[in-house]
Amino acid sequence: MLLQAVNISKSYGVRPVLSHITMLVNEREKIGLVGVNGAGKSTFLQIIAGEMSYDSGDIFKAKETTIGYLAQNSGLDSASTIRQEMLEVFEPLLAVERELRDLEAEMADPNLPHDSKRYEDILNRYAARSDYFREKGGYSIEAKIRGILSGMGFGDFPGETVIDTLSGGQKTRLALAKMLLREPDLLLLDEPTNHLDIDTLTWLEDYLRGYPGAIVVVSHDRYFLDALVGTIYEIERHTSKRYTGNYSKYIEIKAAEYESQMKLYEKQQDEIARMEDFIQKNIVRASTTKRAQSRRKALEKMDRMDKPLGELKRAAFSFEVDILSGKDVLRADRLAVAFQNDPPLFRNVSFHLNRGETVALIGPNGIGKSTLLKVLTGDRTAQAGLYEWGTNVRIGYYDQEQKNLNPTNTVLEELWSIYPHLEEARIRTVLGNFLFSGEDVFKKVAALSGGEKARVSLAKLMLQNANVLILDEPTNHLDLYSKEVLEASLMDYEGTLLFISHDRYFLNKMAERILELHPNGADNYLGNYDDYLEKKRELAEFEGELAEERKGAAKSPGAFAGGRGTAEAPAAREPDRAAPAAAGSGQPGRTGDYEADKQARREERSRQRRVEQLEKEIARLEGEIAGLEEELTQPNVYNDYMLVQEKNEAIDARRKELEPIYSEWEELLS
Repeated sequence: MLLQAVNISKSYGVRPVLSHITMLVNEREKIGLVGVNGAGKSTFLQIIAGEMSYDSGDIFKAKETTIGYLAQNSGLDSASTIRQEMLEVFEPLLAVERELRDLEAEMADPNLPHDSKRYEDILNRYAARSDYFREKGGYSIEAKIRGILSGMGFGDFPGETVIDTLSGGQKTRLALAKMLLREPDLLLLDEPTNHLDIDTLTWLEDYLRGYPGAIVVVSHDRYFLDALVGTIYEIERHTSKRYTGNYSKYIEIKAAEYESQMKLYEKQQDEIARMEDFIQKNIVRASTTKRAQSRRKALEKMDRMDKPLGELKRAAFSFEVDILSGKDVLRADRLAVAFQNDPPLFRNVSFHLNRGETVALIGPNGIGKSTLLKVLTGDRTAQAGLYEWGTNVRIGYYDQEQKNLNPTNTVLEELWSIYPHLEEARIRTVLGNFLFSGEDVFKKVAALSGGEKARVSLAKLMLQNANVLILDEPTNHLDLYSKEVLEASLMDYEGTLLFISHDRYFLNKMAERILELHPNGADNYLGNYDDYLEKKRELAEFEGELAEERKGAAKSPGAFAGGRGTAEAPAAREPDRAAPAAAGSGQPGRTGDYEADKQARREERSRQRRVEQLEKEIARLEGEIAGLEEELTQPNVYNDYMLVQEKNEAIDARRKELEPIYSEWEELLS
């Protein structure tokens, strides 16, 4: 055991935040801490990190256990250079290295061998300090620093870069890099995936999986949690519960537990109703009053179950379209953007959007993804190239920085100022769907959390009824439950969608086409994020084979004689690039008739949703059958032939319900 928190409670005034929270952290355990925004996850991390007081409870940890805590959006503020800041982690080891150099200088003294005792003392001291330096990793300091800085996206930064000149996101990444170099026994991370592009996020996942210590992480990135953690602690309604498994397993277990508890509750309620009915009918009869009184006593002694609490209230919304756009929504041709006299962020970016498409724009941080969206919405000017929107296009834009919100407005005023023709009741209904009710609508925008501001922006976007949505990191600041609601609403959206996201789960769920931005253009890949990765692997393998053949050809001067034969073989074996197309072509590859492909993708999504619905229904009915069969094994049932008949009839009824569901399910899978 590294750390144990027992019955931790914390309140702000009369408002409880945490109530009897318990957590056990074992050595090398990887734990995910989940819950809705405002559940108290960050507060709990601060408490176990020793940075916040708590009202009651106990925290136990070994004296030698070291804890590293990285708060959300916390960055390094330092006038030092990147190299100086990273070397500071190893200062005790560097002091040993300096001591070794001093001892070496003493050993080089030609008079030292004449003083045998001093000579022996120095040799012994040097041997001991050398062993210590080697065992503690002194010889790998530079390699460690280079590896982690490269993984965190600082590989191309000069070591003499002053930290104060970096952006807020870069300072946050650097703070995480420094924490990883420290290697504390217990790492507490609050939203560490913020400000990370996909490549850095993938590297961080791999690194943390092999991390030698324990980790407790708060994250709204489902892909990250699934890849990293083996235990989930959920904080809900101020209390905590432990689940074994990753995030997907936790969702599965939680749903099954709720269903099981609800069945037991309903069964007890039925039993209570039968007993109360019996008592009411028989209490006044002389012949049965003793039995009725006996049942009344049994009823009074019964340990009554509380009704299982369902899911917390979630946001509920949908994006509607007033009018359809034309078939051709957008054409961009050789766009380029640069800041002042700097080299272009990107050039020769060409692509198109057709009505109903869902396209994800990806690329490393700093490549200009958000800038490209601002060009398309008219908020920036391109240095070169053209773009043209189609007919009847109405654009709705979601800005990740929330600059379209007026901090002096209340939540109610923020919507009403944009839609003054709407009645207050309608505005309040919309805000209620986004979890703003009662006095919440009078909160100032400036006082809102990141998640609350995101919900206000989404509410404004929903009321636009736009037929083209341009979304810049729409899942940032949203909790896991709100992300799922957003996904569901966008899945049913009938318009065109272009979005930026680093959330790989969201990319997999939403994207039909990936547009990868790079300095010299943009490449198109059909499919979602996993399809994109698979195609990239295929292309990398092909390029590796081609390089090998060229290497072999260079060793055999006659191999390409005449420019035919072997020279044409590599091109003949090139994989089918349905994606990507040539950079900047704007074509999604060999797609055939686009409308047919689009319709096929829609039908496939609809089929997958129906399969999921059927599988849930099958699981429900099979669970009920299993429950009824279990009841048949109980003495009070199998000794009562009427009850046995009733249970068997119920089982037969559910099996009949299953037959058409099985048939449809098998047909959809065939």
